[in-house]
Amino acid sequence: MRSYDADLTPPWKKKQTPAPEVPADPDLVVEEVSTGFCGAVVRCEAGTVTLEDRFGKHRVFPLEPRGFLLEGRPVTLVRPAAPGPSRPARTASGSIAVPGARARVARAGRIYVEGRHDAELVERVWGDDLRVEGVVVEYLEGVDHLPEIVAEFGPGPDARLGVLVDHLVAGSKESRIAARVASPDVLVVGHPYIDVWQAVKPSVLGIPAWPDVPRGQDWKTGTCRALGWPSDNTGAVWQAILRRVESYKDLEPALLGRVEELIDFVTAG
Repeated sequence: MRSYDADLTPPWKKKQTPAPEVPADPDLVVEEVSTGFCGAVVRCEAGTVTLEDRFGKHRVFPLEPRGFLLEGRPVTLVRPAAPGPSRPARTASGSIAVPGARARVARAGRIYVEGRHDAELVERVWGDDLRVEGVVVEYLEGVDHLPEIVAEFGPGPDARLGVLVDHLVAGSKESRIAARVASPDVLVVGHPYIDVWQAVKPSVLGIPAWPDVPRGQDWKTGTCRALGWPSDNTGAVWQAILRRVESYKDLEPALLGRVEELIDFVTAG
């Protein structure tokens, strides 16, 4: 006869070692152990903490011992004793900030994006992370140039190339070009948006939605006209949009996951 342990206590609660106490400061990202809900702290009151996930959903949890995971390790969240320091504990991408960290010498690997606006948005949210990792972001000036850029770059195991493409959907010109250059050392990913402007949540800009622009019309110009924005200087409009973006919470998940995937790819190994 086999002997079975009748103790059904979850493994993380069996450990006797006390978990470290961590103040539930705003924007701290944790995972609740019993549900797997992951989010940033938005409010901490007597006995409870409210978390917000990347989709803006809020959930309230009790402040129980060993009730949360921080970077995979059990912790006990406690109510902050005083307002946190002025220096943010997290970067704009939600990663742990490294105060005083110097930029790493640039890796051989690179990330390419389609244009200047894409590069500026990636820098706005992931710039701190990229400098710590030594990843340089450059832009293609159009996906048509991708095959020659890959050939000239000469990717390899120690020099991986990651590419972010606009409007990468099945059957598109972009998807056909991506298929031509894919290899173990080249990762091409994309988002479904016609332009990276659409990766900024409309609510951040005070609009109900991005407008539908008829095919054949320049998307940026048509968008500005539909929204009553100046259409003769889309560069200035973009800078106004970019200033509204403060963190990953202001961007659509379809872009967030793809950029994180590229950073992981080029820094692996």
